Amino acid sequence: MDEAPVQLSVLGEPLEMCGMDPVTGFYRDGFTTTGPDDLGSHTVCAVVTAEFLEHQRAVGNDLSTPMPQYGFPGLKPGDRWAVCAGRWLQSYQEGLAAPVVLRATNEAALAIVPLEALQEHAADIPDDPGSLLA
Repeated sequence: MDEAPVQLSVLGEPLEMCGMDPVTGFYRDGFTTTGPDDLGSHTVCAVVTAEFLEHQRAVGNDLSTPMPQYGFPGLKPGDRWAVCAGRWLQSYQEGLAAPVVLRATNEAALAIVPLEALQEHAADIPDDPGSLLA
């Protein structure tokens, strides 16, 4: 059996894990891995905020209410979650975008969201954290 091709982040590097607590991803693999079944393009690794969760609820995408029948605990601020690129863009356009982990955001998101918008809300720790002190 052939191995699936390595999916890349928006930075052109191998995709890093988005989150395991709760387990995220369309395929519930902890990554923003995507494929033909992922019609919503769950490709943006967001660090959800209270404002983002409230906005999503207001537009009909309730991410905070637990749904045990689907093994979904409900999200709380600070959780990392593979969100639909279009939903993230909608929040961005309304000034309520959640921070994004670029290294864990699938390059497939770029078909929907401009890289500049993602970079504007990057939450990644740089390779050299000392650069944050400059």
